[in-house]
Amino acid sequence: MSQNEKTIPVVIVGGGQAGLSLSWYLCREAVDHVVLEAETACHSWDDERWDNFCLVTPNWQCQLPGHPYAGNDPHGFMMKNEIIDYVRSFRDSFMPPLREHTRVTSVTRHEEGGYRVVADEAVWHAQHVVIASGAYHDAVIPGYAGAIDPAIVQIHSQDYRNAAQLPEGAVLVVGSGQSGAQIVEDLHLEGRKVHLCVGTAPRVSRFYRGRDVVDWLADMKFYDLTVDRHPLRDGARDKTNHYVTGRNGGHDLDLRQFAKEGVGLHGTLEAIRDEVAHFLPDLRENLDDADKTNADIKASIDAHIARVGIAAPVEAPYVPVWEPERGNTPLDLKAAGIAAILWCIGFRPDYRWIDVPVFNGATKPVWDRGVTDAPGFYFLGLPWLHTWGSGRFSGISRDAAWLAGQITGKEIPIA
Repeated sequence: MSQNEKTIPVVIVGGGQAGLSLSWYLCREAVDHVVLEAETACHSWDDERWDNFCLVTPNWQCQLPGHPYAGNDPHGFMMKNEIIDYVRSFRDSFMPPLREHTRVTSVTRHEEGGYRVVADEAVWHAQHVVIASGAYHDAVIPGYAGAIDPAIVQIHSQDYRNAAQLPEGAVLVVGSGQSGAQIVEDLHLEGRKVHLCVGTAPRVSRFYRGRDVVDWLADMKFYDLTVDRHPLRDGARDKTNHYVTGRNGGHDLDLRQFAKEGVGLHGTLEAIRDEVAHFLPDLRENLDDADKTNADIKASIDAHIARVGIAAPVEAPYVPVWEPERGNTPLDLKAAGIAAILWCIGFRPDYRWIDVPVFNGATKPVWDRGVTDAPGFYFLGLPWLHTWGSGRFSGISRDAAWLAGQITGKEIPIA
């Protein structure tokens, strides 16, 4: 052990809602620990979301430990500033041993057992290490982006704030997942001409048969479904989230309706060469598949209503309001007046700073409910770590309580 090394039972890497949730339970159990956060507790919400960002899940699902949503709009959707206030108030409710602006640069096995954690100038020796730094580390931008005319501004979704930050002209949005679909609406409502490269992301209705779809799915115990019982098993973790919005009280994001209103829809972006965008011939298929997913969800709700005998209003099946033309025409960016490209194609995790044998051949961590094969080494806050809510405000408390139990060796009740 080096002279400057500090010994502590638990180090939590990441001080967002996941790391703070585990800290809440450890504080309650009087377990000495430290939470190391590279930025701030609200960094991802404060610095990596657009101005009009809001939750797509209702406020009642915000269930951080000992700190459930306490506002007067449980079926509403918190805006960006409200989310930040919620996380800050949770942090301030129990004063965790949080060290912000402290970046962990190395985690290795310690020669005396446990793990060595290096963070800036400090070195820690811990028997338990919990990685709660999320999975959205490196923004994905394709290699050919570097060859695009620099006169066309390019930004990733994490750097988008509002339409005014972009130069005048049309915008090409690449990716139709939650961020892409919501940013298209944000730009469209600001009167910008938008082109969208539509991928394979599914969609879901906001409301159906008189209620928010989330409320129906909660009654159907979908949010209690564990990943080991999911039809896709571990494959559920790689699925794109359904696009929908909570903006202005919540509504559907129907890409066909956007097209009807003037948004240009294209298939999956294949490449951009000499300022010409080329697409896969899959636009019709992608739109149809998204609608089918939505229809399947509605059918499961219909079956639940019939099985339980619930009196609920009947809703007519969705009828597509727009169909794409045949063909697969490339888009000349300059001829179309494209002044900016918004990359909304996700992130890659970066765990290169972890030198512990907990990864598979694809550099993905392997765990069972966050517990790895390396004694005392855990992950927390990742999508489908245990349930759908594992990476969200709704399920993180359950996962944090479980890991607190693994660390303390006793059963920890969920707050």
